[in-house]
Amino acid sequence: MANLTRDDIREVIETIKGLYLEDMIPWICGYSGGKDSTAVVQLVWMALSELPADKLKKTVHVISTDTLVESPVVAIWATESLRKMKERAKAAELPIIPHRLTPTTTNTFWVNLIGRGYPYPRRDFRWCTDRLKIDASNRFIKEVLDAESEAILVLGSRKAESATRKAVMEGYEKKRYRENLSPNGSFPNSYVFTPIENWQNDNVWQFLMQYENPWGHSNKDLLAMYSGASADGECPLVIDTSTPSCGNSRFGCWVCTMVAEDKSMAAMIQNDEEKSWMLPMLDFRNYIAGDWETDRRRRDFRRRDGHLTWYNDRLVHGPYTQETREDFLRRLLQVEKLVHEIGPDSIKEVPLITMEELKLIRQIWLDEFHEFEDNLPKIYEEETGKPYQDGSIGKNKYFGAAEAKILKEVCDDMYGEEELLPQMLKALLDVEAKAAAISNKRNVINNLEKEIKKAFYKNEEEAQEIASARADRLTEAMEENDREFVE
Repeated sequence: MANLTRDDIREVIETIKGLYLEDMIPWICGYSGGKDSTAVVQLVWMALSELPADKLKKTVHVISTDTLVESPVVAIWATESLRKMKERAKAAELPIIPHRLTPTTTNTFWVNLIGRGYPYPRRDFRWCTDRLKIDASNRFIKEVLDAESEAILVLGSRKAESATRKAVMEGYEKKRYRENLSPNGSFPNSYVFTPIENWQNDNVWQFLMQYENPWGHSNKDLLAMYSGASADGECPLVIDTSTPSCGNSRFGCWVCTMVAEDKSMAAMIQNDEEKSWMLPMLDFRNYIAGDWETDRRRRDFRRRDGHLTWYNDRLVHGPYTQETREDFLRRLLQVEKLVHEIGPDSIKEVPLITMEELKLIRQIWLDEFHEFEDNLPKIYEEETGKPYQDGSIGKNKYFGAAEAKILKEVCDDMYGEEELLPQMLKALLDVEAKAAAISNKRNVINNLEKEIKKAFYKNEEEAQEIASARADRLTEAMEENDREFVE
């Protein structure tokens, strides 16, 4: 579609009206606050506004997923848009209900990175998307399906986004059981409607600039936000094929490590001095996303269960060490404090990490890593200047920071080469101390044995020798089997 006309827009609106009136299946519109989802929700709003009140019998849910690590500018934008949408829809008596979805606390970015020590997301370990985005929306869709049996997802997906997206959409298009409705591969009894599937980037901007946002959130400000996230600071609507389109600007999580560098945040800072307060966040993101060898040194040479993984003649390192996890938390709190000091009023009440996340991180450190020195409250108080208040977590009543310090000093003095000894003894003491408070001690011996096995190795060098020898034996055995098979 080279140029969007009023007839094109009218055709989409009539399609939406017709599909809405066909049945009583509720709609779920995906809304990120970006241009495509804004255009779709705006088109649905315009279509419903043309229908008589007695025909508006089914609900249109508008869901927006906040990963809690969204770019603050975009997160504030989307939150304010949802607030206005709720008010205007109620005033206009439209059955449009906005919902702000968030991941469960156990699935958030900081709980997994700082709490469990997951290495930062990368192509071969992309743990973030499902936990932060997909799970939250899927839970909502499942709730609607449980209540209504069926649902129609209204999405801003377009074939022009990429060759891969086009191939996927065309594949589902061939399986359509009704006009305009494709099957949803994730949930049975749910269908996908993509009203702007054939629009180009510039068609979207043409529409948004020509038609005022019906819930009062400025489309021109949205255009300016996209422009600010483009390296050249421009966002042309009529372009030739050699001109980069504003549609290529991508907003995402400010901590995203799936890209080599966060160009959108860097461009925002470069193009707008008022957004320079985000620079500490960009620096922290770059600190987390260290090069491969730097990140490898930050991590334990064992998996969380103590097992070794051998690949390409070296150990595959596991979770971040205690030192690294505490360093990440301290730096994050420093960045949050600085951003709240130098940022605009709108950001001052937006936490970079929530108290619920801090509580769960603390619990994981105490229960799963047996770090009974319990450093999180101290780190929080030192960096924020505020008291840490959480009486819900049961600590080890026998041991604390003083005992952990003595234990480390004794181990280093007497058995300095046994690098894992302090960890093992802390774990054994913690397991035994917590078992003293329960009557059923059936699993205590098993738990003690697990902790001893985790610390089987003196240090990484010895572990590497053991893993290498094991790999050699396995290779020899496989070669021997191959020879026997040939003979």
